[in-house]
Amino acid sequence: MKATNFMIFGVLALILGAMPLSLSADTLAPPQQVIKVSADKLQAKLQDKTFIQNFSKVNQFVNEVIYPHTDFDKISALVLGKLWKTATEEERERFKHEFQTLLVRTYSRAFVEFKEWSVHFLPMEAGEDANKAIVKTEVLQPGLQPVAVNYRMFLAGDGKWKAYDITIEGVSLVTNYRTTFTNEVETKGSLSAVIDGLAKRNAEALSGKSAANS
Repeated sequence: MKATNFMIFGVLALILGAMPLSLSADTLAPPQQVIKVSADKLQAKLQDKTFIQNFSKVNQFVNEVIYPHTDFDKISALVLGKLWKTATEEERERFKHEFQTLLVRTYSRAFVEFKEWSVHFLPMEAGEDANKAIVKTEVLQPGLQPVAVNYRMFLAGDGKWKAYDITIEGVSLVTNYRTTFTNEVETKGSLSAVIDGLAKRNAEALSGKSAANS
């Protein structure tokens, strides 16, 4: 799935290079701190070579770290778009579960594979209202051009800032996945069939022990 490869670059800014280059930790705004805290936890685990050899454990740990800071319900609804409105409650729940599984194992694969990236936090951009913000970053790698990675975040009812979209070089994760799943529904004939296919791919990927099976 093209969207899966596309997302790898975006997760790097959550996973690797936690320390900002242009802003000190003391000057980071709350939404930026969410990115940094997640990255710190994940980067610490990355040093354990034995741990990263077990993809199942990596996947579980990544899910525990990012789940509190990501609104998978909101992302799922945005990704399905019009399909969400016509989906049954069962289809919505199944899609949310399988899509979260897809995103987490993609995060996990990047967590294992990428080691020499760092993150440059840029001045944060205000959102449409005080409860929304865009955390702007650049993912850096020696000898390569910076990759612009921005996080759309909102202040949830529980008082926590959560991500609901990632934009890589101007291309939205939500929009990209929406196109992918819309095309799959047209090809397979129903949302239920698409979810079945996604569930099968997830099960096959998680049955292995290494990132190569993801």
